[in-house]
Amino acid sequence: MKVVFVGPSLPDAASHAATDIALRPPAVQGDVLRAVEDGANVIGLVDGGFENTAPVWHKEILFALSLGVTVLGAASMGALRAAECQAFGMIGVGRIFHDYVSRTVVDDADVALLYEPMELGGKPLTVPMVNVRSTLDEMERLQLFDKAFRLALEQTAANLFFKKRSWALIVRACAAIPPSQEEYWLNMLKTHAIDQKRIDALALLDAVGNARDQRAATNRHWEFRKTTLWAEQLARSKA
Repeated sequence: MKVVFVGPSLPDAASHAATDIALRPPAVQGDVLRAVEDGANVIGLVDGGFENTAPVWHKEILFALSLGVTVLGAASMGALRAAECQAFGMIGVGRIFHDYVSRTVVDDADVALLYEPMELGGKPLTVPMVNVRSTLDEMERLQLFDKAFRLALEQTAANLFFKKRSWALIVRACAAIPPSQEEYWLNMLKTHAIDQKRIDALALLDAVGNARDQRAATNRHWEFRKTTLWAEQLARSKA
C-alpha cells in the first residue's frame, strides 16, 4: 500500500498519481501513524497542517522508518520533516528539501500559504516564499533585473505575512517599484512565476510511484524508543 498526503502544493494530484497510490489530505499529528497501522509500505508526505492543529510528529515518522516503511517528503511540510529526519532514513525529494538541508532556507514559514478548504479543492490563495525565491532566481538568471532590485523584491515579500502575500501586494509594497511601473512588474512576475512546491510535489509522486510496495528489512544505526508519550499517542490512535 502506498499513501501520499497532499493538498495545496498539488491540488490536482489525482490527475498525476499512479493508480496504486492512495491520496489523503494534508497530514496532522497521528495521520502518519494511522497510515502505518493501515498497512502502508510507502508513505509520501507533501502537505501538512500546522497552524490550528498539531503538525506531523517526528516520532511517528521514526516509528514508520523503524518498521521498514519507506517515507519520503517534499515541497512543504514534507520537505521540512525530510530535512529533519534524513539522518534516520527519511528520503527528501526536490529543491525545497535540498534548500532546507543546505540552510539556503531556514524559516519553516517559507513554505506556508493560505489555501481554500480541501472540500473546495484546496487551491493556493497566496504565494509562499519558496515560490517567490524560485521565481526571482529565474528572472535574475534571465537578466530581467539586477541584484539590488531582486533583493528589494525578495525582502518585501519576506516582510509580508504568509496569509496576505500575493504578487500584487509584493509589487505595491516594494519601494523600488514606482507606481507607474507596478502593472508592468506585476505582469512580469506572473508571467515568469515558478511554482516550486508543485514541481517538487510532482517529483515526489514519481518517486513514490517507483518505490517498491513492500517494507524493507531494517538495518538501522539507531533504536526506536517507546517512550511514555509515544505509548499515550499510540493509545489515542486506537481509541
